[in-house]
Amino acid sequence: MLKGKKILIGITGSIAAYKTILLIRLLKKLEADVKIVLTPTAKDFVSPLVLSVLANNKAIIELAENDDWENHVMLGRWADVFIIAPLSCNTLAKMAVGICDNMLLATWLSATCPIVVAPAMDEDMWKHPTTQRNINTLKKDGVNVLTVSKGELASGLIGEGRMAEPEEIIDYIIEHFFRTNEFAGKKVLITAGGTHEPIDPVRFIGNHSSGKMGFALAEELYLQGAEVTVIAGFVQVTTSYKGIRIMNVHTADEMYHIVVKEFSKCDIAIMAAAVADYKPLTTAKEKIKKKEKDLVLQLIKNKDILAYAGSVKKKKQFLLGFALETNNEQENALNKLKTKKADAIVLNSLKQKGAGFGLDTNKITILHKDGTVKKYSVKPKSAVAKDIVSFISNFV
Repeated sequence: MLKGKKILIGITGSIAAYKTILLIRLLKKLEADVKIVLTPTAKDFVSPLVLSVLANNKAIIELAENDDWENHVMLGRWADVFIIAPLSCNTLAKMAVGICDNMLLATWLSATCPIVVAPAMDEDMWKHPTTQRNINTLKKDGVNVLTVSKGELASGLIGEGRMAEPEEIIDYIIEHFFRTNEFAGKKVLITAGGTHEPIDPVRFIGNHSSGKMGFALAEELYLQGAEVTVIAGFVQVTTSYKGIRIMNVHTADEMYHIVVKEFSKCDIAIMAAAVADYKPLTTAKEKIKKKEKDLVLQLIKNKDILAYAGSVKKKKQFLLGFALETNNEQENALNKLKTKKADAIVLNSLKQKGAGFGLDTNKITILHKDGTVKKYSVKPKSAVAKDIVSFISNFV
């Protein structure tokens, strides 16, 4: 997502500058092109040499050094986004009134790209009316201000003022500036995770679903411009992208009722949840105590969410289901594709190494109603999500 993107990093005089080393490292791993500009006091907190080596570009501090002049105007025009992290209270105040007394500020004032700032200071400084007034000034000027977090501060106190973590900063810039438009205008509904069918207040019938595949699909479609809603059962993951709508449920009945409400609004529906097929006929109001005799549970069928979606699907809607099989895999998946009236089924097998519940990898085969069968190798679920989304793009 950030490959080839030009990211300018500004660093000011704050102890939080140590975090920016990791930020640069992560950006380079994502194959971004990184340049760095520091205020003169920032070099007291982080080594320009270290920054230069990590970014593979010279870290710039002065407007002029020896006989060389650094072109702050071109630097500000070069970037796709300019991130100032950490933003100290001092530099914040200068930005709010337009002071231009160092290379970083000169670059900021001539930048034509989006500006993102990650403030870092002690809690009393952060909450001071002057600081909040300066923050509001930057926001009114169109600067994107990241929220500070609460935690241990350089003063030794616990409070608000910590700089956003590097991962949060990267998620923010991807979400706000680097989403693509392949699925722009498309509304996507995804079910993810497992459902828990209660036996009593402390026990349930469930499965080992982690929700990783469903959330990987949600993020991939969102980053390609779609409007995404996830109906999430019990999951081991979440998403840091604020624009993805999450609706949490516990049981198959709860998931079914939300699908009934939301399905007609979507262009693409992906039923990736591992929904319990059965539930107890009755749920005990109190914990069932262990006795000498065996316990017998009477189970009844849950509503079939994929079958419901297939029965009401409109021609312009695309419906994708999942089939996790342990025997006669392709035969069972083809039968599911036909009987549930889906457009496609993603098949994986517990017998395949690298596929199954809770893993970070998967190995899939996609079967389409037109007879297309496409097999893929074992990949991380994020890469599998790309394959599935690419497949879907051929039909919507």
